[in-house]
Amino acid sequence: MTVRTRIAPSPTGDPHVGTAYIALFNLAFARQHGGQFILRIEDTDQTRSTPESEQAILDSLRWLGLEWDEGPDVGGPHGPYRQSDRKEMYRDFAMRLVEEGSAFLCFRTAEELDQLREAGKAEGRQRALKQSDLELPVEEMERRMAEGMPYVVRMKVPEEGICQVDDMLRGTLELDWAQVDAQILLKSDGMPTYHLANVVDDHLMQITHVIRGEEWINSAPKHKLLYQYFGWEMPKLCHMPLLRNPDKSKLSKRKNPTSILYYQRMGYMPEALLNYLGRMGWSMPDEREKFSRDDMFAQFDIQRVSLGGPVFDQEKLSWLNGLWIREELSPEQFAARFQQWALNPEYLMQLIPLIQPRVERFSDVAPLAGFFLSGMMPVSEASFEHKKLTIEDVRRILQFSSWYLDEQRHWGKDGLFEGLKGLGEGLGFKIRDFLFPLFVAISGTAQSVSVVDAMAILGPDISRARVRHALDSIGGTSKKQAKSWEKEYRSLNAGQ
Repeated sequence: MTVRTRIAPSPTGDPHVGTAYIALFNLAFARQHGGQFILRIEDTDQTRSTPESEQAILDSLRWLGLEWDEGPDVGGPHGPYRQSDRKEMYRDFAMRLVEEGSAFLCFRTAEELDQLREAGKAEGRQRALKQSDLELPVEEMERRMAEGMPYVVRMKVPEEGICQVDDMLRGTLELDWAQVDAQILLKSDGMPTYHLANVVDDHLMQITHVIRGEEWINSAPKHKLLYQYFGWEMPKLCHMPLLRNPDKSKLSKRKNPTSILYYQRMGYMPEALLNYLGRMGWSMPDEREKFSRDDMFAQFDIQRVSLGGPVFDQEKLSWLNGLWIREELSPEQFAARFQQWALNPEYLMQLIPLIQPRVERFSDVAPLAGFFLSGMMPVSEASFEHKKLTIEDVRRILQFSSWYLDEQRHWGKDGLFEGLKGLGEGLGFKIRDFLFPLFVAISGTAQSVSVVDAMAILGPDISRARVRHALDSIGGTSKKQAKSWEKEYRSLNAGQ
């Protein structure tokens, strides 16, 4: 048997370090066994998936040194490797389950589903919605179908009992069928949900081992049942521990930058970041902290994975990155890497049109452009002193702007300016006053090049991180205040 593992990211946002973490362990396991590693794009969420996000995923994984044997850009014998290109296939499999009695058409509306859930709560029912709750009388179902009402395909699941799932790290897991809902397999737009597409693709692509995050444990009974319904052999499952913030909460961008692009733009070496991800829940037999990708592959044993939640600590990553810079780079290599990171022609040519009109001497360049080559800006309350804004106004502007920037999937200066202008007007500020805190957060000073031009060049990851850092530097917002402000922010969005 040829070992085949895969990573299946969704192109709905910035490439996540958690994706790279899971990809690394899948690749290491495949290489340890002389197997193959596949990259598949799970773009079933057509409203949020973008080509830009997909390309960012491919570029960032390659930057880290994570290469795949088959995928959407390299091809392979089991393509296509993008789920949107396999749409009709999923429908055929879903309808096969309906014909065999393992799934059913569900015409329930969103309002009816809410009513069923509320009724279940009122009755004290401690279980998920099942087919017995959802199925309609034949006459009613036929009427709705004749009227062209939308429907989804749901799988049938047991109403009680225990599902046993074998896990490579955790042994036999026991999960309660009562808590497993009659999962939607095919949405009303004809696109599959993750659960159906994941099982079908893993089978057709001959995946032998599914190494994924532990957040998927509760979905394992659905997947096991689908394999049984189709009569297919299930891959071996391995659920990796989730990456954690230093406070042990799940890694999230509000507490820790999570985008690979952030770490690339901050000047981390890809070898060091990959090394650090390899230490997340795993260790070399000799316990050394600094090791290369190939060292890890040569010594890899998945049984050495610890189930304790690994903490992603930026300070520890920076320390490790410093070791790589000092110990692995000669002065010539250091200069070449720095030039590639900061002074490459593509990046410089974005800066020069903004800087050149303001320069009288070349010595003026560093003060003007320094923030383009920096990390977080050293700001304090004094940095935000303004004759028309109180410090509370500044906090409010930074918090509202942070929420706005977090939601932007298309990052360009014109769109950013129009969106921020509308947000400022909604909050009752003149645009010049509203942008002042952003100038300071992004560049460290109000005397700088256009802030939206700067954000467009710096990119979403550094821009968002600097706004959050600035907000934290002036005391942040309390939970009560944030809750009130977020309600106001949502109402402003709804009114636009």
